[in-house]
Amino acid sequence: MFWNRTVRVTAVLAGTLGGVTSAVYGVLNRQSKYAQRVIGEPEAPPPVADGRYAPPGWTGPADADALRFAVIGDSLAAGLGAETAEGLPGVLLAKGLAESLGQPVDLTTYAIVGATTKDMIAQVDEAVANPPDVVLIVIGGNDVTAKMSIGVSATLLGAEVARLRSVGAGVVVGTCPDLLPIRPLRIPLRWVASGWSRLLARAQDRSVRKAGGLPVALGEQVSPEFLHRPEELFSSDHFHPNGAGYSIAKRALLEPLVLAAGGDAVEEPAPELVTPTVLPIGRAEPAAS
Repeated sequence: MFWNRTVRVTAVLAGTLGGVTSAVYGVLNRQSKYAQRVIGEPEAPPPVADGRYAPPGWTGPADADALRFAVIGDSLAAGLGAETAEGLPGVLLAKGLAESLGQPVDLTTYAIVGATTKDMIAQVDEAVANPPDVVLIVIGGNDVTAKMSIGVSATLLGAEVARLRSVGAGVVVGTCPDLLPIRPLRIPLRWVASGWSRLLARAQDRSVRKAGGLPVALGEQVSPEFLHRPEELFSSDHFHPNGAGYSIAKRALLEPLVLAAGGDAVEEPAPELVTPTVLPIGRAEPAAS
């Protein structure tokens, strides 16, 4: 969910917590190093499959007007972990938009693995040069490792959403997912990261709404599925989604994107989601030594 350097969050996170002892800091540091070893480095960047996607059975002209759909953000937006181009979130959503709206969709992916909200500014620069009709943004995780405060991160996001809205784009933002499902992050580091990610998501939600965008709470709508079905939904790094995982995210994101593009609500079945429960310390899995 975050890039590999995101597991090196110990000093940043611990520095935000009052009363952290050297012993606790040492545990967090060891757990951070353990997560780095488990997750490792990616074997390859995500595939790229930008282009035109037509509705099923499309018989219209090849040069028909298409909805311009842009994807902006970090590794989640780029689709790291998807086994094939068909499993990329941009492709899944472009096909869903085409079917829902009954018109072709031109997909352009600006998202870059490892991007922070500051890095996203350059992506928005590219996007507004050829204004899209609708935009998906997923960003925020790497802001932690960049030592960016939650307030600054959310403010920057709101400014970029407003800039996209000013050129006529509908904007949907998938807010920071909850990191509770990330098994390579051992307890208590996982609890710390989960709390940070939820605080960031709430701040993002407020900024996006204020700027005229539509926030989607991935931490509430998607993360519980990963908590209870990790073997099915995570890629081999146990950190980023696989194609099936991105399909779960598509279910949460498609209807807001259709609405942002001016279409009607989507009738798509979704699995029953289970609210994650944080275990008390006495019942938690043992920490890495």
